[in-house]
Amino acid sequence: MKISQDTVVSLNYTMYDDESRIIDKNAEPIVYLHGGYDNILPAVEDALEGCTAGDSIDVSMSADEAFGEVDPRLVREEDVGLFPPDLEVGMMFETRDPETEETHQFRVTQIDAGKVTVDGNHPLAGMAIRFEAQVLEVRAASTEEISHGHVHGAHGHEH
Repeated sequence: MKISQDTVVSLNYTMYDDESRIIDKNAEPIVYLHGGYDNILPAVEDALEGCTAGDSIDVSMSADEAFGEVDPRLVREEDVGLFPPDLEVGMMFETRDPETEETHQFRVTQIDAGKVTVDGNHPLAGMAIRFEAQVLEVRAASTEEISHGHVHGAHGHEH
């Protein structure tokens, strides 16, 4: 079966920075619903279109095509008193906009002199990425997976 709209794809991947250093590699296969559901980077999804089990891809992406450019508006300095006492660099916090109910994640990047720096950018924002992947399996998505916009079951979303 070929990867196309509404197929479930299982793959192994390795991501590299622009100096060919490994920045991420899956421990277990990732499984996603193919076809514009925002479950994988669009450039990777485009490269996988038409592939079958056993095929490999190698996609180079600019920062804008990968995880976006760094947005300085998403880096903020807050008073340390707004955070729990066990605060550490690397911790993640989710905020909710009271007007829009939209949530956003921030990562603590620095704690200094009573101030905490948080960053809402993706940790790989601003980086050019090379994404290598091997397709392990392709199957038709269930009606429920398509209606929910994601995979269910092993390595997918559980309800």
